[in-house]
Amino acid sequence: MRPEQWQCFKRAAKRAEPIGHPATTPVALIVDSPWIPGYVGVSHLDYYLDPELWFQANLRIIREFPDIILIPSWWVEYGMAIEPSAFGNRIHFWQDQPPGQSAMLKRLEDVDTMPAVNPQTDGLMPLALHLYRMHRPRILDAGYTIPMVAARGPLCLAAFLRGVSEFMIDTVENPEAVHKLLALTTRTAIDWLKAQAEAIGDTVEGILVLDDIVGFLSANAYREFAHPYLKQICDAFPADWVKVYHNDANIRPFLAELPDTGFDVLNWSHKIDISQAREKTDGRLCLMGNVPPLEIGVRGTPEMVRKTAGEILAKNNGAGLILSVGGGVSPGMPKENIMALVEAAGD
Repeated sequence: MRPEQWQCFKRAAKRAEPIGHPATTPVALIVDSPWIPGYVGVSHLDYYLDPELWFQANLRIIREFPDIILIPSWWVEYGMAIEPSAFGNRIHFWQDQPPGQSAMLKRLEDVDTMPAVNPQTDGLMPLALHLYRMHRPRILDAGYTIPMVAARGPLCLAAFLRGVSEFMIDTVENPEAVHKLLALTTRTAIDWLKAQAEAIGDTVEGILVLDDIVGFLSANAYREFAHPYLKQICDAFPADWVKVYHNDANIRPFLAELPDTGFDVLNWSHKIDISQAREKTDGRLCLMGNVPPLEIGVRGTPEMVRKTAGEILAKNNGAGLILSVGGGVSPGMPKENIMALVEAAGD
């Protein structure tokens, strides 16, 4: 994104008065490798392994969508593989889709023997850091900025290490060991975010944390296993940084409590109406959403996108909103539908 776009996003995130009258609702999208390679017509392996192709693909996206705030901006990621790779999960790469991974923590009690992750040496982390250092000068020289760093959240990473079903069972059968695992994955998320910020430099003023597994919890389980760890991540970074939380699972049971974690922006599921999200969060979060990413974003027409976005804008009454889809940009979302979001925000 351009520096002025970051200032726009930051003002919206902190719920500050926009500059300029009449103000237009910002439009932002989470973009990464599930969507970018297919859109620009390259294989996932080439996108991940060819640094010049990666740069040109991201540059093309930025230039084709100059009115969209793309976050976290110039994101170096390998699907969801970076954090679990640092713990030794087996990573599976394919030509035409993001990598998958296989859980390695077969016995929960083994968490006591697991060393802390070193982002400078472990798994795919040092490769991503090297790519940031390599491309940072030319990104800045081209007039763009890298204002955010991103990480999978503590429950997401724990579920990668154990398997989702196994982790959910663990919260009931062995909560003490789950807390040990979450302490480790929370430390990993913080260290990974800080390592990226150090590699990129002083342009970084925000974090993006993605953790859908939190949405699998009841309200009581959220308070025990999620809230304190999400808050710990937010507390590890300056108060004036922008802190964005993505979760497009069912966060309805604890929506009212999410603002207390310290996040500024919530990117949430289209299955929760914006009126309810606004009521539950009581204006203490900037809402980023929530056009249905598949039914409307991928499979719909531009007219359907404009209509749905217009309804969201009308319900929200223009306050504390960044127009987006209810999640990241899904594979196959066409340019016309993305541009329809910009048109709706400008109406």
